[in-house]
Amino acid sequence: MADDLLTAPPLRRRRDARLVPVRMAARWRLLPWWLRVVIVFAVSRAVTTALMLVLASVQGANPWTGDHPAYLDFASIWDGRWYDIVAVAGYPAQLPMTADGHVGENAWAFMPGYPFLVRVLMLVSNQPWSPVAVFVSLAFGLGTALLFYRLLIRHIDTSSALFAVTLFCFAPLSPMMQVAYAESMYLFLLTLALLLLDEHRYVLLLPVIGLMAFTRPSGLAFALAIGLHVLYRWVRRRRHPFPPMQMLEAAGAMVFSLLAGLAWPLIAWVATGDMSAYTDTELAWRMPYIGYVDLVPFTAWFQGAHWWIVFALAPGAPEVGKWVAAIIIVVLLIVAFVVVLFLPAVRRLGVDIRFWLASYGLYLLAVFFPQSSTFRLLMPMFPLLGAVAQPRSRVYRIALVVIAVALQWGWLLIAWGVDGADWSPP
Repeated sequence: MADDLLTAPPLRRRRDARLVPVRMAARWRLLPWWLRVVIVFAVSRAVTTALMLVLASVQGANPWTGDHPAYLDFASIWDGRWYDIVAVAGYPAQLPMTADGHVGENAWAFMPGYPFLVRVLMLVSNQPWSPVAVFVSLAFGLGTALLFYRLLIRHIDTSSALFAVTLFCFAPLSPMMQVAYAESMYLFLLTLALLLLDEHRYVLLLPVIGLMAFTRPSGLAFALAIGLHVLYRWVRRRRHPFPPMQMLEAAGAMVFSLLAGLAWPLIAWVATGDMSAYTDTELAWRMPYIGYVDLVPFTAWFQGAHWWIVFALAPGAPEVGKWVAAIIIVVLLIVAFVVVLFLPAVRRLGVDIRFWLASYGLYLLAVFFPQSSTFRLLMPMFPLLGAVAQPRSRVYRIALVVIAVALQWGWLLIAWGVDGADWSPP
């Protein structure tokens, strides 16, 4: 093709040059869907790897590595070390205590699904933690991209579905798919669970829910999503039949998910003898921000908004004004989130994805304290990319990918790179 263009007359060369992108696009469309997803994923991982290597080249000594760490070492810092501890040493039978008598940070905050799987593969392959952990994350990341495409084409066109996968692969937090964190494995299980729920394959949901609940906290939120699904199908049963056996299977999956969501705190209680071992451990991570407080559902976002106002926005404002501003900010965020769920592009994604988004949003509002890890905790809402991907403008799509890569670099600088006493963990 290149030789033909060089030897052809000028008019033909210009015409053939214009046809090259058209022919490339046609060949791209002829590729199997899974191969297109694999190519997008591979290109995105090359971009992210390059960004992380650049950042590692200027990374100074830190609590986990020396200067200029190699990629695998750099990919295993932060919570990756906690997962390494779980894989090698398990969980403490006695909770560590701080000088003021509160439970300190410990391994019970990190669920066993991901580190135990990595441990098995370490034993089989005779390889250390870092390469196996990163490999597992990469494999589950690719699996998530493939499943995400299959989930979306049930509701939107193939072009939009593939672009949503592209946004997922290049997203600002997509480095999580190639570091020693459990997010990649969890997103794979979540996407599979959403696909099975959307297909009404409730019995197959059970093992997926079980694994998911022991990978990241999710059982309670997914139980609510299944409950909303059951209610929705029951209300519409005259127009769309809801056979009794399916109703029983769906209700059973909801109860199982609820029990799975409660299992880890119960296991921590039995293992340590402390009824609040898990929740007290989780609270240890917010102590540097607001000190020790009891876990009161639906208060953490208001406390977090107040802390950010005091810390960054208006430290000298009256206390009452700070709390009023905090309440207003959180209420506006809630209203904005509800509005998003009813946008036409989001409605096209189907009710089950929207039920999950609403359920997980409510779960975060109930228990999570917003800080720099908020963006990582929002990753399970990635199906919203299916709505963002629907406009067909080429300029719009290229711009979104460029912006995503730029934000990816910004997130790596702020959250992943370690700069002294770092208060912005990923």
